[in-house]
Amino acid sequence: MATQHPDNVHPPYWERDGDGFISSYEEVTECYSSFDDLGCEEFMWDWEGKYVDEAVIDKLFYYHFNYFKKKQLGQDKFLTFRIPNIQQDKSHSLARALMGILTAKSFAGDLGLHTPPIFEVILPMTGKAEHIIYIQDIFTKLAKFKCKLFNQACNFSYLKVMPLLENVDDLLNAHILLNRYVTLHQKKYQKRPAYLRLHIARSDPALHAGLVAAVVSGKAALSEYYRFSKDSGVAVYPAIGVGVLPFRGGLSPMRVADFLIEYPGIRTVYLQSAFRYDYPLMQVKKAIATLNKTLPQTPAVIYSQRELNEMRTVCEIFQRPYRQTIIKLADTINSIAPQVPARRERKLHMGMLGYARCIGNKQLPRAIPFTAVLYSLGLPPELIGTGRGLAASADSGIKIDKYYINFQKDLLWAGRFLNKNNLASLARSNRVWRAVQDDVMLIEKYLGCELGPHSKNDWAHYNITSSAFLRWRTGKSMATEIMESGKWRGSLG
Repeated sequence: MATQHPDNVHPPYWERDGDGFISSYEEVTECYSSFDDLGCEEFMWDWEGKYVDEAVIDKLFYYHFNYFKKKQLGQDKFLTFRIPNIQQDKSHSLARALMGILTAKSFAGDLGLHTPPIFEVILPMTGKAEHIIYIQDIFTKLAKFKCKLFNQACNFSYLKVMPLLENVDDLLNAHILLNRYVTLHQKKYQKRPAYLRLHIARSDPALHAGLVAAVVSGKAALSEYYRFSKDSGVAVYPAIGVGVLPFRGGLSPMRVADFLIEYPGIRTVYLQSAFRYDYPLMQVKKAIATLNKTLPQTPAVIYSQRELNEMRTVCEIFQRPYRQTIIKLADTINSIAPQVPARRERKLHMGMLGYARCIGNKQLPRAIPFTAVLYSLGLPPELIGTGRGLAASADSGIKIDKYYINFQKDLLWAGRFLNKNNLASLARSNRVWRAVQDDVMLIEKYLGCELGPHSKNDWAHYNITSSAFLRWRTGKSMATEIMESGKWRGSLG
């Protein structure tokens, strides 16, 4: 599934102006190119926190009718809306998105194409089963009202909703939500859902709880999805939202094999903008072909209750030092985040047009600028809290890499972008950064090697982060350095 997450540094291969900023007008071209050029099977049309072209179906069929006559939308290729969660986002986008789904069905039918072209939506920040049923209920009411108003037969009034779990506790307790949802669905529709495409977030859990807790809770949820399927008889097809950098998922065209080893049982994977635009095109196409072929075949892993208890313990241990540190660094990160160059038409981050990411009473930027800020200062967020987590877990007897297979690989990868001079300068005047120095020391002890740049490319990144740090400390913009350093790490954030 190609997505619109704005983490690319380089301009897309299809973009005419080459500025790297993808406007809502250009996203229709992007969608078609993801299908035809890259071989993606699905495209996420994101209504959550950004502006969208509401006439996407009309334009796809108008400009590419012959393609979609051969590759039917909703049958061979899939366009999936990510809708706003009305419990968090009080904007007007939800009503527009749902009406768009209904009118797309009518339009496709008039053209003699497969209907409905859109029949599933992703619901972000799902915390309760009632949130899923609520969306299905209002869609049914809206569909019936439309049919009555226009004197049409009502043969499309059920919407499949794919819950996206974004909180560590929700991921660890996924079985509670799923069992509750099936009960509610049975009561409302007198049957169980035919299947569920259950989504796992990686960026927001990392933002709120750190690298290790994000990975381990996600894998616990994946296990619980399949246990639920085994117990209930409802088929599941799990999806996961991953970025290129380890903090946000660690899936790049160069690390497909590592991803498949880490997440067996995943059936859909997000390919964000950096994956598609910050690597050589032929390498991207090859990686997508491998994923399309391999994802349906990877066998799921179902953990025992004892193992799930260990995973819960790991999450508790590792998220504690991370959260304690990030709360104290939030103001600094927030002050720099506006300098991260925009790559999409985002709405305001808070208030009427969005919702904030928070730890305690501290607001944080979105995961991409958060990650971009720290990497651009030479302070990879993967390292924060992880060393102290390793020290705290030493007496537990739990082997972290049992539940996080690429743990050492990811630490070594992120560690190449560490700028120890920048960290030392910060630590001299702030004990919070001294705790991060402790993290580095403890990670190096665990890995048995020193973190820092190894290759020429790593040193190029190091030099840029030194410049970025100096500009920041002298009150100057580091926006250029954020972009330039992103080119060396293969992603903006």
